[in-house]
Amino acid sequence: MKKSIVSFFLVLSVFCVYSYAEKFEFQYHEGDSYRILSTVHEDVLVNGKVNHKAEIINRISYKVTGIDEEGRGINEAHFMTSERSLKNDSNSLYTWGEEYESIFTRDKFGVYTISDEYFMPVVRDVPIFPDKDIKVGEKWSYEGHEVHDLRNSFGIEKPFKVPFTANYTYYGDTKKDGKKYHIIKASYTLYYDSPSTSKSDFYPVSTMGFSDQTILWDNERGMIQSYNEKFRIQMETNTGDVLLFKGTASAEVQDIVVVRDEKTLEKVKEHISDLGIQNTDVKATDKGLTINIENINFKADSDILEDSEKAKLQQIAEILKAFPFNDILVEGHTALVGTEESCQELSEKRANAVAAYLIETGAKDRLHIFTKGLGASKPIASNSTNEGMAKNRRVEITIMEE
Repeated sequence: MKKSIVSFFLVLSVFCVYSYAEKFEFQYHEGDSYRILSTVHEDVLVNGKVNHKAEIINRISYKVTGIDEEGRGINEAHFMTSERSLKNDSNSLYTWGEEYESIFTRDKFGVYTISDEYFMPVVRDVPIFPDKDIKVGEKWSYEGHEVHDLRNSFGIEKPFKVPFTANYTYYGDTKKDGKKYHIIKASYTLYYDSPSTSKSDFYPVSTMGFSDQTILWDNERGMIQSYNEKFRIQMETNTGDVLLFKGTASAEVQDIVVVRDEKTLEKVKEHISDLGIQNTDVKATDKGLTINIENINFKADSDILEDSEKAKLQQIAEILKAFPFNDILVEGHTALVGTEESCQELSEKRANAVAAYLIETGAKDRLHIFTKGLGASKPIASNSTNEGMAKNRRVEITIMEE
């Protein structure tokens, strides 16, 4: 009798585990905003030989600007993609890369509606959920597609779409940092023979590959929390060349930390004043909170920081450490001396020198600081006087909000 009771409860417990079910839906609330930082490690091979290894950062900010009549979230998104080759220097910095804007709607199941004028996001309609409760171990499938920007490489002016069927499995829940998330596996294979729509003599005729993703789903907020991916994409061109891209990717959603409010602005200004940092001010800009360091001194015609400037940057680093969840953009500017090309090159090198030193101080790691050189293209004073040139010879450090 006792054995029968034990057996009954064992069967009941197994039944409960496998009958446990959840309904998954995307949730949208007007005014919601969040950021995704995706890191890709990729090997690029041409005709079977390694061309280069790359590390790619995709920095994405989303804002829900409204809900349409059908309950779909209207999303405005800003994408920045930066790539650095690991072929020669694994310690190189990330420059502020190509930027994309995108507007689209997405319904509660995950289906996109987006115009062909937008090239981002790359992977669309993943994940998509059925309109029912899903049990642990249950599988389902839906159509999706990848979109690639081949304007520069192949002269294809519209988004290059590669369709696929994604297969999903629900693996139950887990806990991370004390919070409950749901594990969803998504995988798909690609095979697509493309028509010749390129104006170039060089274009892809077939695309094949696969993607295996593990998604952590936040059912309380109705959104993805993070994912890890292994991928392989192979393109064969009309010339017979084979381009292979393979690697791994990971991403995590983070809330946007507001820094452009008056209270934060005044706090940073006060900190700069208390530290006695000279020739430095701060203002709210379209990207965040920008600390402007005028007349920053390098050794003559070089990107080597003077010791006095290192001391100044050490103080600024302490300010930056108060914003651990915000990325940093370092922009270099020069006075108008020499050619446009020489000014541009020098501004890039000096922005890199400042960013490298901030990393050295521990203000940020390499994945959360970006550089941009603007040469002499954005003067804030006249270049006809020494005083004006000193103002233009500056570095701007932005605590990023978006």
